[in-house]
Amino acid sequence: MIYFAMILCMTLMGAVASIFLKRASGSDGFLQLLLNRNLYIGGFLYLAAAAINIVVLRYLDYSVVLPLSSVTYIWTMVLSYRILQETITKKKILGVVCIVLGAACVAV
Repeated sequence: MIYFAMILCMTLMGAVASIFLKRASGSDGFLQLLLNRNLYIGGFLYLAAAAINIVVLRYLDYSVVLPLSSVTYIWTMVLSYRILQETITKKKILGVVCIVLGAACVAV
């Protein structure tokens, strides 16, 4: 059970990392990008999520972990709506539902 909680944490960290990298992408020029703290926060979160992924893969099958990592798409959609004020369409919701259902079919 702890490993599934770790997967949820890993996926949330990956989605949050993407938010920081999206913010860093607004930098004007390469030097500004290198000076943007969002780049480093996002990179650190991705690195931490990868480390958790390695630990989880030690105990669970790859064929289970990888499909469950699609939960990242749910986090990403919610965070992009809440933080970036992006529009969520019915088409996006349907796409995420299809991905999650497919992942559930593979993981079970």
